[in-house]
Formats: sequence, structure tokens, C-alpha cells
Amino acid sequence: MRKVKIYVTLRESVLDPQGSAVMGSLHKMGYGEVEDVRIGKYLELMISDDAGDVDALVNEMCQKLLTNTVIEDYRFEIEEAVSQ
Repeated sequence: MRKVKIYVTLRESVLDPQGSAVMGSLHKMGYGEVEDVRIGKYLELMISDDAGDVDALVNEMCQKLLTNTVIEDYRFEIEEAVSQ
């Protein structure tokens, strides 16, 4: 079993109103040293060992469903899942 960690962020050229709101709140709370906030998504997938090419599979899922490739970028890490 493999664990895939996917990080999705808005492209730098896309305004992030949610990030701006969080930054404004942080400033009001006294955290003026914060210069920028960008909000993103984090996803974890567990993929079976017999899935084949996991890189290609995850890229396909991100392109087709998990991200909006017009405004979002993504990256992912694949690791062996630890049995518990």
C-alpha cells in the first residue's frame, strides 16, 4: 500500500481572497510580521500496490478531478504506507 500526499495551491497569478482575509485577521490579532497568506488543499490517497504506475495514476486523477488546472498547481509525494 502506498500513501500519496497531494498539495494543491492557487497559481501565483491568481488572487487568493481567502488568504487575504486570513492575513487581515492575523494583522488585527497583532501578527503584523505576516507578509502573505495563500490557502490551499491537502489530500491523502491510499493506493494499492498493484496499481501499476502510481505517478501516472495520480497525475491523471489530479488533471481530471482533484484540481482545477486553469487556476491551481499541484505536487505530490508517494511513500510506503506504514502498517499499524
